[in-house]
Amino acid sequence: MIGVRRFKKLLVANRSEIAIRVFRTASELNIKTVAIYSHEDRFALHRFKADEAYKIGKAGEPIRSYLAIDAIVALAVLHDVDAIHPGYGFLSENADFAKAVIKAGIAFIGPRPEVLMNLGDKVQARLLAQRAKVPILLGSDAVSDVGEAKIIANKLGYPVIIKASMGGGGRGMRVVESEAKLQDALEQAQREAGAAFGVSDVFIEKFIRKAKHIEVQLLGDKHGNLFHLFERDCSVQRRHQKVVEIAPAFNLNADTRKGILDAAIAIGREAGVDNASTVEFLVDAETNKFYFIEVNPRIQVEHTVTEQVSGVDLIKSQIMVAQGLTLGSPEIGFKKQEDITLRGYAIQCRVTTEDPLNNFLPDYGKLSNYRSASGMGIRLDAGSAFTGAVINPFYDSLLVKVTANALTYEDAARRMLRSLNEFRIRGVKTNIPFLINLVNHQDFLNGLCTTRFIDETPTLLDLPFRQDRATRLLRYLGEIIVNGHPDIKRNNSVKESVQQEPELGPKVLASIGKNIPKGTRDIFKELGAEKFSQWLRKEKKLWITDTTFRDAHQSLLATRMRTRDMLRIAPFYAARLNGLFSLEMWGGATFDTSMRFLKESPWDRLAEMRERVPNILFQMLLRSANAVGYTSYPDNVVQRFVKEAGMAGVDVFRVFDALNGIPNLQLAIDAVRDSGMICEAAICYTGDILDSKRSKYNLPYYVDLAKQLEKLGANIIAIKDMAGLLKPWAAQKLVHALRQEVSLPIHFHTHDCAGGQVASLLFAASESVDVVDAAMAPFSGMTSQPSLNVLVESLKFQDRDPDLDREALHEVSLYWEAVRAMYSPFETGQLAPTADVYINEMPGGQYTNLFQQAKAVGLGDRWREVCEMYTQVNLMFGDIVKVTPTSKVVGDMALFMVGNGITRHDIENGTRELSFPESVVEFFEGRLGEPLGGFPKALQTKVLKGRKPISGRPGASLPAADFEASRLQLEKNTGISHGILEVLSYILYPKVFPEFVEHQKRYSDTSVLPTPVFFHGMHPGDETSIEIEQGKTLILKYLTVGEPHADGTRTVFFELNGQPREVVTLDKSLTAKTAARPKATPGNPLEIAAPMPGVISKMLVATGEEVSPGQKLFVLEAMKMETTVCAEKPGIASLITVSAGGQVEGGDLVVKLEPI
Repeated sequence: MIGVRRFKKLLVANRSEIAIRVFRTASELNIKTVAIYSHEDRFALHRFKADEAYKIGKAGEPIRSYLAIDAIVALAVLHDVDAIHPGYGFLSENADFAKAVIKAGIAFIGPRPEVLMNLGDKVQARLLAQRAKVPILLGSDAVSDVGEAKIIANKLGYPVIIKASMGGGGRGMRVVESEAKLQDALEQAQREAGAAFGVSDVFIEKFIRKAKHIEVQLLGDKHGNLFHLFERDCSVQRRHQKVVEIAPAFNLNADTRKGILDAAIAIGREAGVDNASTVEFLVDAETNKFYFIEVNPRIQVEHTVTEQVSGVDLIKSQIMVAQGLTLGSPEIGFKKQEDITLRGYAIQCRVTTEDPLNNFLPDYGKLSNYRSASGMGIRLDAGSAFTGAVINPFYDSLLVKVTANALTYEDAARRMLRSLNEFRIRGVKTNIPFLINLVNHQDFLNGLCTTRFIDETPTLLDLPFRQDRATRLLRYLGEIIVNGHPDIKRNNSVKESVQQEPELGPKVLASIGKNIPKGTRDIFKELGAEKFSQWLRKEKKLWITDTTFRDAHQSLLATRMRTRDMLRIAPFYAARLNGLFSLEMWGGATFDTSMRFLKESPWDRLAEMRERVPNILFQMLLRSANAVGYTSYPDNVVQRFVKEAGMAGVDVFRVFDALNGIPNLQLAIDAVRDSGMICEAAICYTGDILDSKRSKYNLPYYVDLAKQLEKLGANIIAIKDMAGLLKPWAAQKLVHALRQEVSLPIHFHTHDCAGGQVASLLFAASESVDVVDAAMAPFSGMTSQPSLNVLVESLKFQDRDPDLDREALHEVSLYWEAVRAMYSPFETGQLAPTADVYINEMPGGQYTNLFQQAKAVGLGDRWREVCEMYTQVNLMFGDIVKVTPTSKVVGDMALFMVGNGITRHDIENGTRELSFPESVVEFFEGRLGEPLGGFPKALQTKVLKGRKPISGRPGASLPAADFEASRLQLEKNTGISHGILEVLSYILYPKVFPEFVEHQKRYSDTSVLPTPVFFHGMHPGDETSIEIEQGKTLILKYLTVGEPHADGTRTVFFELNGQPREVVTLDKSLTAKTAARPKATPGNPLEIAAPMPGVISKMLVATGEEVSPGQKLFVLEAMKMETTVCAEKPGIASLITVSAGGQVEGGDLVVKLEPI
């Protein structure tokens, strides 16, 4: 008669979630608990869940510590432990451990040592199954060398599977398809088995390709009772490790189920199972025949699903049985097999810190955020899964087991899907997206999965992009807080004023969302381009284009205004300012700077603005053959760009050529006409038509140009006075002549650098100019356009009154005034009107950008010299039309000359060999066309240095762009799929666009950040709201930044939605004390990187050694998993950065080869 022994203190010889699982049941039974932990696990959660916790082993022995039998038993004796639960893995199936525990007078919660001995040895277990008359797969005894393995494998026939004789959990298992791969697989399996279980013995078995993995939960006691708790389907596996488990098996043949359950009981009786054990079978999916695999005489990872459908606490039952109780005792309650019944279905998913897109390589690091699922029918079994927990590379990658149960299999699957979607885990990669795909797959829902399901279903890896927007935005803010914005010079002596974004006034808010009145776009859609042009020509009132959304801020703030600040006021324009002709809001420098500096998509800006303002014409600036770039592009690029821009929302294309070149203009005009949009062809004004001495650009020149543009098909003629040189009487004269000579509407654009251009607009209006450009008062004047507000008031009660709402203009101006204050770091050096523009003829839009360039290259304090040199360069180049991109050429040359102390005389008469700016070389090469009167020949020869200039239209000689090839190249470079809009951006800006994509990949869409936060970051204690999408708002509070670490980084502390979050940022003002290991160059086969974080367990090559393709270089171990890295190319090992035992990060350079 076996007596009952009540435990008082129980030690779990394990770690993480299984240790916590046992502690919880022991606590319910009023048993004190003891945890052990390795040095590497000193912060693990299981340590704090026990009543007592003791360190075992020493630093550097993360696995060995949990395998130290003598140390564990001695510790248990020392602290009066009277029972030890081994959990699963580690020593759970080690008979020597069970013997040592029992010898010390401590109860071992598990089968007897002799049962462990017989069942833990898989070879002996196969013999036991044969005695029980249970079918087994053909296989071998223990195999020790490759010669013996080859003989056995050839006898069985490939494929075969190598298995560890001891242990389980997929460790030490390798499928071998051919003899050529046998040796590597055998060595790896032996090493892995030895590391995981302390015994490196393996055996070989025939491998079934289409198999279900079904296991039966057994529970026995010391009185000879043995029952099953039905089966589990564990077929969904990867690398022979279970990923998803189901209880009971869904869609399993009834006869097969009965046969398996009976076979499991037979094996259990033959083995004398007297605690929890699991019998595992393979079921041939094609024949429904089943075969014994092994018995795991321990609790299983997936015991949870059995508990959920049976209502049985298996850990409690284990403890009760170990105390000597029978299964039929009231505490357990199984007098007969029929007492065990099932209710519904349960599914368990193992959430791991593995990267599905990187061959499921384990990831590790700190959990910066952990938010788990919950709710009806959801059970979570986790270890160190909480915000701030550190996942290290020494242990299994399991983070949390999620179990969902419901009355039907379908409902259980739905519940699992819901719970997986609830998780938010940041800081490490997880397999949750993969699990979501898996649980959604029809084969899984139909119960058709076999053990090869994951391997044979690559669509499971078609994963959605992991947004993780909050973490990436915090990373950006950490960068700005620590290092400042790259475009803004930080004043360390003064605390920057981080302003709030302006609030919309009550009258503005009251107008938004009302019925949108008819506007010019509605008229255009009714009439079409031709009839719209005729309608406009007949209009009596003066129509006005508002440039505040583009050229005004380009001219004043170097095009730094963010989309966010435009979108907030845009609906008010639609509601109250529908009397405007157009909003000039796209193209020109906007396209470049939005990506380069603001890290925004110009296409998104266009789409979002169009959504908010559907009734007013949108106007853009198109640089003809230069599109929105600074060089000539193939014709099909310009044509496709215009087509896509028109479809995206642009109505009016103001096309111009920087040199007034008709061939380039014709290309753009044709493209716009083909798109069905309004073509506004511009004549670029320079010089002074009132000055008879400057005959190069006289009145007949401009009139003739306008006539040619009309013949080419323009709908509107624009006067583009980019520097503000068209004085009032000159404007009157030019508009009068154009109205007489062409039948198209005239649109006048100017800049107010000298302060008198309102007069020019009024004089033009007196000659019936149809449309003029102006900017809202806070963004008007100087390098920008004249004040729209002043112009409207000047025409009140006159025949040409624009008839715009005074109150609406006032409200808009209040908003723009507050917006401009946020951009003070980008204000130009011009603080008042100046007549200098009549000398240097610098375009207003360029003034600001060139000033920023000058500051960036250290010439900000020599700005006056730069302006004077600009004048000299223009004359040296032959007095050219200066508008982007030709104005940029002149500006680049001016900066080059001032910065290098070079004079005009040095250029024209000197013998010094100079490396001219590339823009200057391209200009003289003819890539922007040919200026009126041609190039100065001597200077052209000096600049080109033998290069042959282009003859004819530059774009005509360029091969057509291959959009599909560009798309493939872009996707290769960025790793993201792209559409035609992104491809066009890439072709136009092949360097800027990939950098913009990388910014978004690293920091997410930073356009959602409030403007003061985007540019200046935050101050300690600041709180802000960030709406990342409609209805989803992050509440962010900045706490503080930590002291620098040894590697030059700082930790920045935040609260995100009330929860602590932190990011680590490199402080660029500091010199790192510890150099990081160099990174391998991606795509370079001669630089071999660590494929994942881990420890180099073996270095297989030496410096100076000749390496051949396919040769093994090193073995990397991470989370008890080995990866052998081989050479792709031949070479000589010239550099080895780490030795065996060294820790590496993913991407670290390990071996560098020199080509032979």
